[in-house]
Amino acid sequence: MTAELGHLALWLALGACALQSVLPLWALRQGRAEWLALTRPLAHATAALVALSFLCLTLCFVQDDFSVLYVADHSNTALPLAYKVAGVWGGHEGSLLLWLLMLQVWTVAVSLASGRLPEALVVRLLSVLAWVALGFLLFMLLTSNPFERLWPAPPDGRDLNPLLQDPGMVIHPPMLYMGYVG
Repeated sequence: MTAELGHLALWLALGACALQSVLPLWALRQGRAEWLALTRPLAHATAALVALSFLCLTLCFVQDDFSVLYVADHSNTALPLAYKVAGVWGGHEGSLLLWLLMLQVWTVAVSLASGRLPEALVVRLLSVLAWVALGFLLFMLLTSNPFERLWPAPPDGRDLNPLLQDPGMVIHPPMLYMGYVG
């Protein structure tokens, strides 16, 4: 159930992100200020949905939900909790989701910290950020779904790559992605 919620959150984020990418540009062209006012809430909604999806994937790892292919490939029952959490970004699909999460964190930061800038500039900027996020969401949902199911579920996973079982793996990728995306 957690995996389905995370997958649904990604699809809903795709919808909110699509609106965030197109609506501001259309509203500017039509001179519709009431539609421009939706840009920031859409950015926040997209970020919240991506964060929910990331949390769901993390819970799948912590709960050893090996019916999720990505979890079965990058975790096992004997893995310490810190490495289970690090396993979330230990492979391709989770790394994309972490990247998207960091992009959404920065989008919200821009949305909140841009009070002195002209509104037309801010909504254009948020629209461009949404186009980038939209590309990541489409790629993830169509080719690299982190919530793909594995039937029947194995009793244990394959384990996180031993080279990634290092304390640096817990903090390094999130910090690195925060800098790269920012």
